[in-house]
Amino acid sequence: MKASRRLEGLLVAGVAVLLALLVISVIILAVGKNPLLVFSSLLQGAGWLPKPKYAGGRGVLTDFMGLLDAMTPMLFAALAVAIAFRAGLFNIGVAGQMLAAGFLATVIVGYSPLTAVLAKPLVLLVGLAVGGALGAFVGFLKARFNIHEVVSTIMLNYIVLYITSFFIKSYYIDPVSRQSRAISSEARLTLMNVDLGGLSSRLPLCFLLAVALAVLFYLLLARTRLGFEIRAVGKSRKAAQYSGINARRTIVLSMALSGCSAGLAGVTYYLGCFNSILPAELSNIGFDSIAVALLANSNPLGSILSSLLITTLTYGSNYMSSTAGISEYIASLMIGVVLLFSACGGFFQYLLGRRRKALELDKEATGGAGIGTGGSSGSSNPGAGAGTGDSPGSEYDQDAKAAGQP
Repeated sequence: MKASRRLEGLLVAGVAVLLALLVISVIILAVGKNPLLVFSSLLQGAGWLPKPKYAGGRGVLTDFMGLLDAMTPMLFAALAVAIAFRAGLFNIGVAGQMLAAGFLATVIVGYSPLTAVLAKPLVLLVGLAVGGALGAFVGFLKARFNIHEVVSTIMLNYIVLYITSFFIKSYYIDPVSRQSRAISSEARLTLMNVDLGGLSSRLPLCFLLAVALAVLFYLLLARTRLGFEIRAVGKSRKAAQYSGINARRTIVLSMALSGCSAGLAGVTYYLGCFNSILPAELSNIGFDSIAVALLANSNPLGSILSSLLITTLTYGSNYMSSTAGISEYIASLMIGVVLLFSACGGFFQYLLGRRRKALELDKEATGGAGIGTGGSSGSSNPGAGAGTGDSPGSEYDQDAKAAGQP
């Protein structure tokens, strides 16, 4: 039953995206452009389709590897939002946690003379530590003083923004670019100008790590005791406490996990996609990741596909604008329409759930009537249907057993 519901959710999400693309096509037609040309140029810019011509040493693989490089911090950030959502928390401070992790990793490792063998793992450790500490601090404020996480994370965003801007402008500014000084190539998490099949490409070293973290978070939520406690607190904190779950500890741990993923997003962005930090500016990824997590319905595995979709729309927008003659902001409109229909997809899923329950009730009523007309064999055992797994609490019981609960 649970597998069929997951399949139903994926089907509804796919239909929602297709409906969104249909509406976007109508909008593109309304401004006098060809939707097929716009979509094809978008896919060409994102590396899914080959362009008519390329500069020397570049090809479709070059664009696609650039897409994966841009997707890596997006996926980390989306997982940060998703894991907090599952605990009933809204981590809107992903951008600030990214900046703090990226800045400290830049200062501690990026400007050091360490070799690549030491520098690259140390960058990841700094990102985990800084992001996790900020996330745990927000969780502590929520658990101990009931300070809403949205308020505390927004305040921390500005605190981190202005502190890092002060230090960059005072000690680490590049007088030409007006950004922080570039980090060493040994500390960078993206290899530049790598020869792949005779083509010069980027190589994001942490892409597979981001995918592995999505799988790990999925298994954590679905198969472990901590995951069960996170989902229980997300459903109802009071009910979780009544059942014996330490809700305060679970909140702190959830936000710490969220912060760790945000820290990894920060180092793969500021020391991966780029090699410097623009002062007084937060990354848009920290906020776009909220849309990605919502599109995936806070499912870690679904975040992989939604990150790929949103990154494709944003990464291919520049080429789309130059070749199709349409504003690059149409990509933002596409994202908005996709999210709108995804929200409607949740409503459609709710309607399908009601329809499924009605059919199940009709089936049970029909089966009960047939047994009753056949004699006393069905009437003497009103609980004959028990143990089939269709009872209201069966899914909860299965989750509890999988997580080690009694």
